[in-house]
Amino acid sequence: MKTNKALSALGMAMRAGKLATGDEIVLKAIRAGKAKLVIVANDASDNTKKKFRDKCGSYQVSLLEAYDRESLGRAIGKAERVVIAVTDVQFAKLIAGHIGQNMEVDLT
Repeated sequence: MKTNKALSALGMAMRAGKLATGDEIVLKAIRAGKAKLVIVANDASDNTKKKFRDKCGSYQVSLLEAYDRESLGRAIGKAERVVIAVTDVQFAKLIAGHIGQNMEVDLT
């Protein structure tokens, strides 16, 4: 199986202490201006996707929907994760670049 570079980068960011995971913790990171990129699992509920889409839009934080909750959790060495915030701009650029989706908001 080919190793996914974005998931590997998520693991590195976790080890470097540059991730926030879990619903409330990610919301706090967005409100505090610490979140540079938010990743929501493809298999998250529509309500969860909408909540984070709206919150990220309000605070101008880039949001990507990628992978499933199991893959996200495995990448960071945790149980299933539905939402992850990257709090370092360099890791955010690296991960977004590997995911290869167009960003709605520039990471600066």
